[in-house]
Amino acid sequence: MSIAAIIVAAGKGERAGTNRPKQFERVAGKAVVAHAWERLSRHPRIDRVIVVIGDGQEALLAEALSGAPYEYVIGGAERQDSVRRGLEVLAGADKVLIHDAARPFLPAAVIDRLIDALDAHSGAVPVLPVVDTLAAKGDVLGDVTDRAALVHVQTPQAFRHDVILSAHLDWLGPPATDDAQMARAAGHGVALIEGDPALFKLTYKADFERAEAMMAQHWQTRTGLGFDVHRLEIGEELWLCGVKLEHSHGLSGHSDADVALHALVDALLGTIAAGDIGAHFPPSDPQWKGAASSRFVEHARDLIAARGGMIDHVDITLICEAPKIGPHRDRMRERVAELLQLSTSQVSIKATTTERLGMTGRGEGIAAQAIATIRVQEIR
Repeated sequence: MSIAAIIVAAGKGERAGTNRPKQFERVAGKAVVAHAWERLSRHPRIDRVIVVIGDGQEALLAEALSGAPYEYVIGGAERQDSVRRGLEVLAGADKVLIHDAARPFLPAAVIDRLIDALDAHSGAVPVLPVVDTLAAKGDVLGDVTDRAALVHVQTPQAFRHDVILSAHLDWLGPPATDDAQMARAAGHGVALIEGDPALFKLTYKADFERAEAMMAQHWQTRTGLGFDVHRLEIGEELWLCGVKLEHSHGLSGHSDADVALHALVDALLGTIAAGDIGAHFPPSDPQWKGAASSRFVEHARDLIAARGGMIDHVDITLICEAPKIGPHRDRMRERVAELLQLSTSQVSIKATTTERLGMTGRGEGIAAQAIATIRVQEIR
């Protein structure tokens, strides 16, 4: 069962009073669309994410998702046109979530509830009860509406792909403000699941101020340390920081023995108290024999994201007499940044020696230590 997601990010967001479309403004140091993209793309049940942007917004998206392997498509004049283009790109998916980029703080539990609801329904939307008094507006206050019969509808909205694409193609009404009304018009029932207050929509300047205050209140800075060492042997490949180096000796280990990435994984896992690399990828398990250590880094990265975390910076120190690290440092920084979906300014790689003392000084092996700094809202 293939599950995909569309992030609708093609609007201008003029009511927000920002210098650029609101989906590309920053909240807690990251573009609004990047928050939404990370929470969807790193969810373990979602296979593919498409971002729909406006014509001419390519550079803004590249800046917002710097280093990430994102997919995008150019949207249309109306929201429904943009969604339809995303649906057409995702032909072949069984289930699809359609999410507004302006709702950046998407809890993983809401995603799970939506996906589960599609086992019994053609569509599902997250909702919250209405707690304010609602009344008709005119020159003076009008009649009160029974709020018990109303709900706040949020996104993402989830559907079986064939159902919602058909509803879009058959729609003859005015521009639709969401996709659930299109599914209903096509005769499909849409289930209601529990939403989340964190899914409020960023529309006005005050919403951005609220978002910054919310994030600042709940962020907690955490650091993790990692250390590893591997023996140098003739006949082995030498991988350091995800880069293959030409050298007379390579590192020996059960995987590709990338000592730097192993130290980094332990540092990342340490930030969320998730054990060490051996607990997740035991050397006794034959499936990890010769495996690329980049897979371990991506696993640790995704664990942090799933727990509401954001990696701020990583620093790796390689301890060896040879090879010289300087000529390869830039490539290493770029590779680590790519794996962690960070900019290279957030990755530091250094090298030192032990003045020919000890195992590394004798050229018998290479050691590495790493430190990772993250921000996290909640450790579950």
